[in-house]
Amino acid sequence: MASIWIAPRPRKNGGVSYRVMFRVGGRESMPRYGGAFSTMREAKIRRDWIAGELAALRVPDLGVLAKDRAAPTLAEAAERWRGSRVDVSEGTRVLHRVALARVLPLLGSKRVDELTVDDVNEVVSTLAAAGKKRETIKKSVKYLAAVLDEQGLDENPARSKRVRYPHEAPVDLEPPTSEHVAAVCRLLPSSYRLALLWLDWSGARVGSVDTVVVGDYDEPRRRIRLRAATTKTRAALWVDLPDVLADAIEATLPPREDRNPEARLLAGVGADRLRTAIGRACKAASVPVFSPHDLRHRRISLLHRQGKTWAEIGRLVGQRKLSVKADTYTHVLVDGELDYAGVL
Repeated sequence: MASIWIAPRPRKNGGVSYRVMFRVGGRESMPRYGGAFSTMREAKIRRDWIAGELAALRVPDLGVLAKDRAAPTLAEAAERWRGSRVDVSEGTRVLHRVALARVLPLLGSKRVDELTVDDVNEVVSTLAAAGKKRETIKKSVKYLAAVLDEQGLDENPARSKRVRYPHEAPVDLEPPTSEHVAAVCRLLPSSYRLALLWLDWSGARVGSVDTVVVGDYDEPRRRIRLRAATTKTRAALWVDLPDVLADAIEATLPPREDRNPEARLLAGVGADRLRTAIGRACKAASVPVFSPHDLRHRRISLLHRQGKTWAEIGRLVGQRKLSVKADTYTHVLVDGELDYAGVL
């Protein structure tokens, strides 16, 4: 006797897909695949159609449906996926757009059900030939896989073990020394200096330059709050400031009665402009080029040197995975704190 059922199937990236399966005969006949869907509603529609075909004593021909309902192109699927990601921050949405922009010129016109592992490997080869780093390429393939997961493909080519990434020798982190940071800081405009020293002291991610507002500054205790909504770990934390840095911040604020709590605390510079300015200043000062994120590496390394446990460091800088810090920052800077008063 013919039968049909829906089998939930966990996805590797979380969530569930719904596979429709059926038999045209009794239990001795082989189960047949009737399609995979991201929602139970779509799966039930396919189940009911197959049930109608079986009731009419016809073997369901999925090819008929394929002609009527062609799969979207990768460009269309990527646009829908990005539009659906209302659960992430604007910074993450930009990351999605940039990562997929490296893939879409190569595969965007192909239908998602036509993509193969060879297509993915071709993307990897093309990006590697263009000088893209291994981790950059992996990020693009990661979000390609997420787009294809949303389409409910039975086999996702971007998650295949046959995808090969270029070899890249591990690079030891070399955080900037206090001498290098001071040399760069002196070449920056005053508003840029304050933002750079905030990152150096707090170990916060560069995005905090844009998200910290006047209302986050606790003047009596001289500390700044990083709100849960703005941190990667979604946990709020406080950063106690040294007096010299607190004095410099308070000097930029209007009188208390005129302050707008929603105004940016580090006004006058954005994360992108700061990143560019630091790179230029490094070259002008003839010191190794470092990025704002390297200041986070520097702070964690200094905390490690001071004898802080990985759990304490994680709480201070907003890092969830202790194993990441232990593996990445086991080196210790033979360096000390920067003299902030000397560069402000």
